Amino acid sequence: MPHSDHDRLILDQFTRQADPFADLAAHSAASSMRLVLAASGVGADDEVLDVACGPGLLTCALARVARRAVGVDVVPAMLERARKEQQRAGLDNLAWQAGDARALPFADASFDRVVTRFSFHHLVDPAQALGEMVRVCRPGGIVTVVDAAPAAQARAAYDEWETLRDPSHARALTLAELEALFDGAGLTRRPSERFRLDMELEAQLAASFPQPGDGDRLRARFREDIARDVDRPDLGAHLRDGAVWFAYPCAIVSGRR
Repeated sequence: MPHSDHDRLILDQFTRQADPFADLAAHSAASSMRLVLAASGVGADDEVLDVACGPGLLTCALARVARRAVGVDVVPAMLERARKEQQRAGLDNLAWQAGDARALPFADASFDRVVTRFSFHHLVDPAQALGEMVRVCRPGGIVTVVDAAPAAQARAAYDEWETLRDPSHARALTLAELEALFDGAGLTRRPSERFRLDMELEAQLAASFPQPGDGDRLRARFREDIARDVDRPDLGAHLRDGAVWFAYPCAIVSGRR
């Protein structure tokens, strides 16, 4: 899909998702936030950039530890919600910037830590975005990417299901593919981590904007996997008190410049 068409999908989806995305409890889960903060190695003297920051949940968490944090996103509605999160948190060492992950509006070597969370699967060319993250990271600094990373044999089904939920989904990368991107970018990789992000299907759909009929198609796929006791997309679907739950397979990959 040409960038221009995909860009329109991202702008449409995330303008509408700004508030429900931020309000979904799983996106602020303390356990996964701790993993990201540890992987990034952020400290009190660091300047940190959060790329494709969305509603600023991770950016605010970084700002509580770092000397200064900056969030950059291409969707104005997300930045508006991020400012509300900052105000609610009472943080004054934060700044927000409109900008595209493919061409970050910052000079070379501007930050000690550069992170992104749950953005790469929306990008047509994640290698380009990683190159930009490396460019704006200072020598000796750390670049961290957090994203869904299904098993290789499940990736086709995962992509199909996620596109039903969110048409701006492009392609998930496996952990091996994410690590290969880091190697190709000349980063010295640190040990990667995996975790699962629990999600209730109806809550996730309520925070998403599928195409007409696609929400029901996705529900049917989940129910079919549960009934057959299979797991085509590596989501571990199961029933809990009658509701469908699943868990995104996530990876954290970081490397030193």
